[in-house]
Amino acid sequence: MAKSKTAYVCQNCGYESAKWYGKCPECGQWNTMEEQLKSPAPMGGKAAQAAPVVTNLEVSTIDAISSAEENRFHTDLSELDRVLGGGIVKGSVIMLSGEPGIGKSTLLLQICKFLCQGLRVLYISGEESARQIKLRAMRLGVESPNLFLATTTDIDHVVAAIDKVHPDIAIIDSIQTMSLSDLQSSPGSVTQVRECTQRLIYTAKSADIPIFIVGHVNKDGAIAGPKVLEHMVDCVLYFEGERHLAYRILRAVKNRYGSTNEIGVFEMTDRGLTEVANPSMMMLSGRPVNVSGTCVTCLMEGSRPILAEVQALVTKTAFGNPRRTATGFDFNRMALLLAVLEKRCGYFFGSLDAYINVVGGLRLDEPASDLSVALALVSNLTDRLIPDDLIAIGEIGLAGEVRAVNHIQNRVSEAYRLGFVCCMVPRHNLSQLNTEQMPDLEVIPVSSINEACKIIGRNKTE
Repeated sequence: MAKSKTAYVCQNCGYESAKWYGKCPECGQWNTMEEQLKSPAPMGGKAAQAAPVVTNLEVSTIDAISSAEENRFHTDLSELDRVLGGGIVKGSVIMLSGEPGIGKSTLLLQICKFLCQGLRVLYISGEESARQIKLRAMRLGVESPNLFLATTTDIDHVVAAIDKVHPDIAIIDSIQTMSLSDLQSSPGSVTQVRECTQRLIYTAKSADIPIFIVGHVNKDGAIAGPKVLEHMVDCVLYFEGERHLAYRILRAVKNRYGSTNEIGVFEMTDRGLTEVANPSMMMLSGRPVNVSGTCVTCLMEGSRPILAEVQALVTKTAFGNPRRTATGFDFNRMALLLAVLEKRCGYFFGSLDAYINVVGGLRLDEPASDLSVALALVSNLTDRLIPDDLIAIGEIGLAGEVRAVNHIQNRVSEAYRLGFVCCMVPRHNLSQLNTEQMPDLEVIPVSSINEACKIIGRNKTE
């Protein structure tokens, strides 16, 4: 009888070797090689036969393929439908990932309440018992005879259940708990995750049913398993947000049937996740009054403009080296802005602690927020107030210039709709603005950060 052989498989890229490496030769990651047992190939009379040659493969010209718009299932959550590109596409495989406790299972069970009104949904869990799922469903108000529950960790049983129930939508929670009995490796390993996902993809495409897959994340925040997993599925959704905060952001990092720039905003309550129809109003609620070091900017998330409040605190350091902390803003970008303010404007931060915080858990990834961050720092340093109805939009270069940004019309229109009547924008964007529908709007064009700092200096309160 043939013996099982030992192999070492990288948990990041799937590279396989007969000996252990501290650093994976393929992807260069450290301490990712794990020992796994490989089943020997059957010998003797039971040797596997060669795969038959397929001779009846159907080939069609591109003109013969129907171009009718795909039929999508709506989830009754407009935020989720927006991220998906308009709804759930038949035959698609959607992976939902995020930190533990962020709300992945809650969101999927919650959409079953609307989907089960006319569709059959199969919910398969490898982490909870059927009774636990029932208790959570009762708390969320999900009760329907069209919702079928099953608990298993065997992918063969999952496929058999899908073939038996013939659901319109299937949910697998989670892929890291599933295993294929033909493989000797443990559930969650690279081989198991890849092969189980491949079985689910084949089932979804052949039966033309959409399948949701819940994916765990590792300590670095990436989806646990091989990177090829994200290439295999049709859509990858990430749930973002701090666990101690009520707001959650759903973001698509891959979508074959829609844009990857859209986001959905939710609020976690005792009754589940609720949609936030106006994220800008939510982010600006509770703004301090007559306090220096706060400024509002506008970032674009796909086609949606969202206003965010930037807070800055500058204080004398108690240590030899001043501290620099940025929450929701790139730390290196913050260091760059501090250097520009010292060199081009003469504001000294060398012996001062500087802190930046973006309210609401948002992250400012685009350079258009540079101007608001710089003005917040200067405002708190000089104790000059920035007017509550002013918004600052612009990118700052190393020479201190304020450079143009994209979608300036959408940004200013959203700010005006929420009551901001004073907009500081790059001078090069002035020709792209149409303010005919905004009669009482005051536009302040600036060409340098020094000019912008002098403008807020004139607004000092007595």
